[in-house]
Order: sequence, then C-alpha cells, then structure tokens
Amino acid sequence: MGLSRGASASARRSRWWSTGAGCRDDTELHKSQCGLQTRQRPGSRPPGRARLAVEVRDSIHEHFEYAPLIHHLAPLISVYGSWLVAAIIALECIGVPLPGEATLIAAALYAGSTHELSIWSVFVAGVLGGTIGNFIAFWVGREFGYRLLLRYGRYLHLSESRIKIGQYLFMRHGSKVIFFARFVPLLRSVVGFLAGANYMPWRDFWIANIAGAIVWVAIDAFGAYYLGAEIKRLAAPVGVAIGIVVLVIIVLIAVVLARHEKRLAIEAERAFPGPLRPVRTRRRK
Repeated sequence: MGLSRGASASARRSRWWSTGAGCRDDTELHKSQCGLQTRQRPGSRPPGRARLAVEVRDSIHEHFEYAPLIHHLAPLISVYGSWLVAAIIALECIGVPLPGEATLIAAALYAGSTHELSIWSVFVAGVLGGTIGNFIAFWVGREFGYRLLLRYGRYLHLSESRIKIGQYLFMRHGSKVIFFARFVPLLRSVVGFLAGANYMPWRDFWIANIAGAIVWVAIDAFGAYYLGAEIKRLAAPVGVAIGIVVLVIIVLIAVVLARHEKRLAIEAERAFPGPLRPVRTRRRK
C-alpha cells in the first residue's frame, strides 16, 4: 500500500514536470508543449471543454505574465513547499527585491495541478509571510528610519514641518495606505518602513497590515488555484489598471501636498505641537 501511494505521487509529479516545469532550456520554454496542467482530481472525468483546456495549457507560456518565472520557481516549490512562499513574501515586504506575488501564484498553480500542496497551507504561509515581513519593516523604520529622516532629511528637502506632515498623514490615513499598498509591488516593499519611520500608531498598523495581507493573498492564491491557466486573461488588464491607478494616486497626492502644504503644516502642528520628538538613545551600561 505504501509503495503504491509513493509510486502514484511520483507519477503525478512526473506528469506535472513533463507538462510545465519539465522544460529544460529557454528554447523549449516557448514551445507549444510547455504549460501547466489544468486542475483535475484523480479518477474524475475529463472536463467538458477539453479542447479549450488543451489550448490554454499549450499557450500559457506565450500569454501568461508570470509563466517564465513560475517555470523556474516550480522545482523550489515542490521541494520547500509553503515555507518558500512565506520566506519570499516576508523578504519582499522587508524591502528585498524578490518576486513575492509570482511565488504565491506559482504555489497556487502547483497546488491546483498536482494536489500535493494544500491551497490552505499556501494561503496561511502567504498571510504569515506578509504580516511578519511588514512588521519587521515597521520596526526597522521606527528604530532607524526616523533618525535617518532627522539626520539626512534636509538633503531631500524634508524640513521639520514636512516631517510632521508625514507623521500627520500616516496618523490620519495610514491604515488605508497600508491596506492598498499590498496590491502594488513597489509600495508593498517600502510602506512598512515608511509607516514606522513616521511613527504610525501600532494598533492601526497591525489591523491594516493583517487585513491587507488576508485580502491580497486570498485574491492571488485562490484566484490562481481555481482559475488555473485562465488567469492569464486577467493578469495583463488588471496589472495595467493597477499601474494606472497607482500613477494617478501618486500624482494627486503630489498635487494636494503642493497646493495645501501650508494648511497641512498647520494641522500637523496642532496634532504634534512643539519640536519633533527626540531620537531614543540606548543607555550604556
């Protein structure tokens, strides 16, 4: 019984590698034979639209945005499983330039294709990695980022008034920034550090951090798991839409800050009267 189960698992893994991650070089990567198997449980009947499933499988590497990267991540996911997902997402949130979202999607596709990895373990790993990574970035920003602002802020035209404006904005709108930054790769890597450097309240940060991680991981992981290769149709338009929205938001924020800087400075001074809080220094024994 044990040998038959092991042989069955090996056979499923071999079939998956032969269809998707089994391509051995860059030329084979773009051939029509490369692709990910559509999710199908052992013993179940083939889907009614088998021809469409085959076409999606054969064209995934030509149309799916993350296909080349997923091709290289797949062997690592098969070995390290959900731990790899948690580690890469955590490092990305700290600021290390790693493909956290692509790893999450690759793990979900692997779970849907082979059923050797639970989608719930992928979900929990993604949430834990995102939450812990952002917490570490927040702590680093709180301990070291603030003193960097005070010491080198003048070189970036960050006066004491503008530093207070940043603290005021994170106090008033930090939760929304933390939540929606989850869906933008670049902001996802720096927002925790910025929140800590601007002394965003701990409680507000924790709530927004956990909520954002749950929603972001759920959309990416379960979307890839249930849609499979068809997610390629949504990747490009959604990516373009998010990029446009982020660009518009950044421009609007810059315009608002430029036009209303004096009013924001007055409101920030009311919220934080007096000089900036001093940097905490550790006592030497």
